[in-house]
Amino acid sequence: MTRFAIVTVIHDSAPDLARLLDSVERHLDPAPPVVVVDSGSSDGGADLARKRGARLIALDGNRGFGAGSNAGLEVVEAPVTALVNPDVQLLDGGLAGLAAEAAGTDALLAPRLLNSDGSIQDSAHPPPGRLEGLVPALLPRPLLPGRLRERYEPWRSDTPRPVGWAVAACLVARTDLLRRLGPFDPDAFLFYEDMELCLRARREGAPTLLRPEVALRHRGGTSVGPALGEGDLPLRARRRREVVAREGRVPLLLDDIAEAATYATRAAARRLTGRGGELEAARLRALREARRAGGR
Repeated sequence: MTRFAIVTVIHDSAPDLARLLDSVERHLDPAPPVVVVDSGSSDGGADLARKRGARLIALDGNRGFGAGSNAGLEVVEAPVTALVNPDVQLLDGGLAGLAAEAAGTDALLAPRLLNSDGSIQDSAHPPPGRLEGLVPALLPRPLLPGRLRERYEPWRSDTPRPVGWAVAACLVARTDLLRRLGPFDPDAFLFYEDMELCLRARREGAPTLLRPEVALRHRGGTSVGPALGEGDLPLRARRRREVVAREGRVPLLLDDIAEAATYATRAAARRLTGRGGELEAARLRALREARRAGGR
């Protein structure tokens, strides 16, 4: 069995951490070492980690997901690391299979993520800033033919495939590869660290590969809302633009157009059908404000 370690970052995540550790012990034999990085918790998560035998790293306050992940990765001794959010639960031993594959490849491996009801999360995406990204922005995706829809929504794929980027609720790779890539910008507090990592890896010849045969349950967004409140949407918009801007001016412009068209189209459709549209309109406003602030 390939030796690997799990790194997870907590911030007032004690109940989630307990479920994650339970699922690791239930499905992985032998259970891999777990590194828990406590980023300013006040709910007893650090004590729980100690009691359950995890290696604890306590940071001085909430320094964000990227800085926390970097701190955890520094102490990993195993050749493979699985970056796993605390609100993830293993459903079987598939994570060990991903670790075995990761040991022999220069790639980031991402499993399928499932919602609590078993539906598939949109956790794998095409690369941003491409001309073809305007197609799903302007056309309702449910109306696209099956194969074309899967091209723009790769999380739906039932077969392994490369993707532009994947949500970092679970990413598995060789430890030395992750360290070489950063893996995360420690100054970025939250949002799109995963896109940034996958795009950086892509530029260095390390693709992101979706492995849908391995599925994990992911609750998602459990601490973001309380932590940020109304600052959520503006920060998301600014962070996405910061990340895509590293791909160049043209990709940034194309991504801005695609994002704006997506929000405008969805807002209009929801208003016509009496289903609101306020959230999409707020995202469009946040994007416009981010563009003005960025001077482009």
